[in-house]
Amino acid sequence: MGKVEDALATQLANIQQRTGKSLAELSKIAKNCGHTKHGEIRDYLKTTLALGHGDANSLTHYVLKADTAADASGAADGQDDTDAADALYSGPKAALRPIHDAVMARLAGFGEFEISPKKTYLSLRRKKQFAMLGPATNTRVELGLNIKSLPANARLLEQAAGGMCNYKVKLVSVEEVDAELMSWIKLAFAGAG
Repeated sequence: MGKVEDALATQLANIQQRTGKSLAELSKIAKNCGHTKHGEIRDYLKTTLALGHGDANSLTHYVLKADTAADASGAADGQDDTDAADALYSGPKAALRPIHDAVMARLAGFGEFEISPKKTYLSLRRKKQFAMLGPATNTRVELGLNIKSLPANARLLEQAAGGMCNYKVKLVSVEEVDAELMSWIKLAFAGAG
């Protein structure tokens, strides 16, 4: 099992412990809630089980991936963050989706945040935007970070003052979603609260 899978397994175990319900019971609640879209199920779980956004989001991903009969017919409406990611990573950019999913899975453990879909990326926000994530080309995902200063690093591309992000990181493989990258995101996340 890889780091992302380990993190998700730990998060799901913590959700079970906090709710006092097994994964099977949680899956049943999600599947029988009367909703079909990711965002609707996630919001239902937040309300019904008093879960934070990240926990409800990860649980919803788990349930929908485990349910082979899940309805994906709403993917074109752009109303849901999963739908927006599906649209961003379609066609020749589809191969980049695992990089996006790796970042989002690890980010889910940081706490609650909002995902605001834009035309070419997802804006990740708390009180203010702390990151942007999206495919820059058919071969690269870019992560923008809103943080005042980070130590110089070859991976960090400093951006011109006044832009939407202070730094960009180019990602071409899941292996680049490592502890170093997540530490930068965590600093930006903390600064946006």
